[in-house]
This record gives sequence, structure tokens and C-alpha cells, in this order.
Amino acid sequence: MSFQLGPLTIHAYGLIVMLGAVVGSYLSTREAKRRGQDPDYVWDMLIWLLIFGIIGARVWHIFTPPASMVAAGFTTQYYLTHPLDAIAIWKGGLGIPGAVMAGAITLYVYTRRYGLSFSMWADIAVPGLALSQVIGRWGNYVNQELYGAPTNLPWAIYIDAEQGYFHPLFLYESLWSLANVTLLLWLGRKFDKKIPNGTLALVYLIVYPLGRFLLEFLRADPSTVNGINANQTLMGAVMLIAAAVLLLRLRNYTPEPEPEPVEDPANTLETELDHDPR
Repeated sequence: MSFQLGPLTIHAYGLIVMLGAVVGSYLSTREAKRRGQDPDYVWDMLIWLLIFGIIGARVWHIFTPPASMVAAGFTTQYYLTHPLDAIAIWKGGLGIPGAVMAGAITLYVYTRRYGLSFSMWADIAVPGLALSQVIGRWGNYVNQELYGAPTNLPWAIYIDAEQGYFHPLFLYESLWSLANVTLLLWLGRKFDKKIPNGTLALVYLIVYPLGRFLLEFLRADPSTVNGINANQTLMGAVMLIAAAVLLLRLRNYTPEPEPEPVEDPANTLETELDHDPR
């Protein structure tokens, strides 16, 4: 779905993804303020995260194209020998796993550059990242993509190209990401200063991959490499590694004791006078 704005062609998918990025970044600014950090860093790093996130998403697609594109001739070998098509993201083909990996590397480089805590800023970023996924997945709806097996359920979506009704995987993932946002925000407030920096990022790397791993069983157009579902395999590995790292970090973490309240000398003197037996 697209429309013309003068000489420009505006794609609804791109607008929805950008809306998700902006709304998610705004949530990250709120998280930064809550932690006593400068929220301007969020907007400063956003442009870099978008650039390298899109590059990472495209690279992941090139090396793990879905079965339908392979059948149409758009294989990894094709992209590597047709560089103009390899960069033509407006023709479709972005993978969230690649975007997340590239975004994490970009965040690490940025925080090292400015002397910031990578683990703290990862915790600041992940609720906004999950929220951007809640919104961005609706771009798949307007493109009639990311659907699952045929179904007669009341919430099934009609796919014109297939002339039938299918599981709306984009909706399932959007709702799963919404639950992820809620969990991350709750954990960040409920256990603030009781858990080490990086905990929320690890929770994200458990919850999102779990949902994606399960949804791949329903996906009608998986990305297979040598007969292996690349997305599902990666998600399973990330989920298990993140869970192991989280357990080790929590086991070895000792929260800093809260400072005892300083007693006001004036109040102490007043109390002593009230109890003076003379």
C-alpha cells in the first residue's frame, strides 16, 4: 500500500515502522529520565540505530530469504550478484533478528564512545524496542504478509494473493510484544535497584525469542537454510543463552544496601527534652 506525494512514493509500511520507532524512542526517554539519565541521548542515537538497524535487517533477509522469495528466484546468490536489488528495501525483505543484532552492536559502540553504561542503556532501550515492534508489525498487515496456516477462526485475515483466510501472525506477535512491554516496565519499577543493570535486556532476549520461536510453527513462509528454519533456530539459541546468563547474573548479584536515614539532631534534642524527668 502506497500513495504519491508529489514526485515521492510514500509506502504505508515505512510510515508505520517509523511511527513505531518514534513512539518507542519516546518511551525510552521516559525510562532515561526515571533512571536519572539524559534523555537527549535517546534522540541522538536514534538515527544511528535506524540506519544500522535497517542495514542489519536487510543483511539478515539476504542470507535467510523466505521460501516464497527463493521460489521466485530471489536467493542469497541472486542478491550477492545483483547489488542494486540487494539494497532495494522498498521491494520488501527486512528481518527483525538482523535489526536487533545490529542495533545492539550500534548501542554498544555509542555507549563506549560517550562513556555510558551499555547494560543500563540496554535496559532503557528494550521497553521502547518492544513497543516499536507492537506498532511496526502492523506494517505487515497493510502489506498482507507475515501470516500463518489456513484457519476458520473469527480473527482470521483474508489474503488476496492466496484467496483464503489465514492466522494473522503479525497480530499475534504484536500482542506478544505488548505483553513484553508491560512485563519490562513492571519489572523495571517493581525491582528498581534490586536487580543488576542488563536484567531487562536479558528478559527481553528471553520473552521475544520465546514468542517468535512458537509462532514459527505456524508460519506459512519460513526462512529455511539447508532445510533448517533460520529464525526459529536463532530464537531458540538466543532464548536459552539469555536465560542462562540471567540466572548466573542474578545468582552472583548482591544488591547494595539502602542507606539508613540520617536522624535530624534537632529532632533528637526535642525528643530528649520531652523525656527529661526533671
